[in-house]
Amino acid sequence: MPRLKPQAAAKRAANPLGRDFSEALSRGLEILTTFGPTASALTLSDVARRVDLPRATARRSLLTLTQLGYLREEGRLFSLTPRVLELAAAYLSASPAAVIFQPCCERLAAECGDTFSVAALDGEHAVMVAYATPRRMYMEAPGVGLRLPAFCSAVGRVLLAGLPDAERDQFLKRLRPKAITARTVTNKTTLRSILDRVAADGFGMAEEEAELGFRSLAVPLRRAGGAVAYALNTGMRVDGGSLESLQAKYLPRLLEEAERLNAQLI
Repeated sequence: MPRLKPQAAAKRAANPLGRDFSEALSRGLEILTTFGPTASALTLSDVARRVDLPRATARRSLLTLTQLGYLREEGRLFSLTPRVLELAAAYLSASPAAVIFQPCCERLAAECGDTFSVAALDGEHAVMVAYATPRRMYMEAPGVGLRLPAFCSAVGRVLLAGLPDAERDQFLKRLRPKAITARTVTNKTTLRSILDRVAADGFGMAEEEAELGFRSLAVPLRRAGGAVAYALNTGMRVDGGSLESLQAKYLPRLLEEAERLNAQLI
């Protein structure tokens, strides 16, 4: 059996599940997620380097995923197959994303002429589970599945502010914030104050912290009982108006839509 690299060995030792943790499944999922817009086809060496695994271990995972139909092999290159969409479809069909959120975002985008999305918290990221943009706009960024750092995006801050106090404290304790733009807030004391304010205000805003030239506004979506499960988000280019104009234009509408969506969440 190939010897684990130091990073992988340390990760195994720190895992709270111990022997109940399936490393083979974990490796397979990590390999699937290493493919992307700038890495649509990878060699065995590419994959082994990206996931920090021995070549023999990476090869077994790649061949298994190919046999299962999630990857295709063409010469030395591996790439994803459409079967991977079954994994996303399972989540979308089991969540309100396709039935409730996506139609809402599409209606708002058509009516208002701006981009709207709904996101859920996944670790340190806010992940878009529904996304719509006006047809007149060309967006190079991906829609559903787009991941934004939670600490510096409006939608992420709303989700973090909705966590129980102990979970929010643990998040900030683990966080190692890195500046994405010159305006990204990385001071943890300041971030804590921002999240406290978002929790008190019931909405969050961010200006050019996750992306230059873009500002955003988000409100929480709550399950029955009041727990924040998702966040509804919109944004505009900074040359489209001020932060105050974004709030004045869209906050009442987002809060109205959130109330409707909340009534449909279990």
